[in-house]
Amino acid sequence: MSDHVLVAYDDSEQSERALEHVLEKHSDARLTLLHVMDLMEAGYTAPVDSTLPGFWEEWYENEAATAEALLDEAADRAAEAGLEVETATVVGRPARAINEYVREHDVDQVVVGSHGRSGVSRILLGSVAEAVVRRSPVPVTVVR
Repeated sequence: MSDHVLVAYDDSEQSERALEHVLEKHSDARLTLLHVMDLMEAGYTAPVDSTLPGFWEEWYENEAATAEALLDEAADRAAEAGLEVETATVVGRPARAINEYVREHDVDQVVVGSHGRSGVSRILLGSVAEAVVRRSPVPVTVVR
């Protein structure tokens, strides 16, 4: 079993399955739940008034609060299952941010959902899971 497992966690069904996989298969691991706030995706969906002063600061504050609530709920579930849990939120391109976090924090294994994006953003930005697998310095488990 891996000592330190990272789950890339967002509000997708696939990341939920990745967490469930870790709870079942890595019950003795230290777990990091990582949420990536993606400015690029936000830019694709930003309203016309996003050029007004303060928009991006407000976006960041809202995203950070949403991420914290999401991660707290997932961390509580993992802690109830007996795992040592830490959470982190970073800003960046998801695959790059995940692999950078892995390199900087002594992670032994990454678990990701098969995809978290849908629609146009998936076509434009590609598969995060695929990019993580291609560039990860540690083993990656992709959960469907």
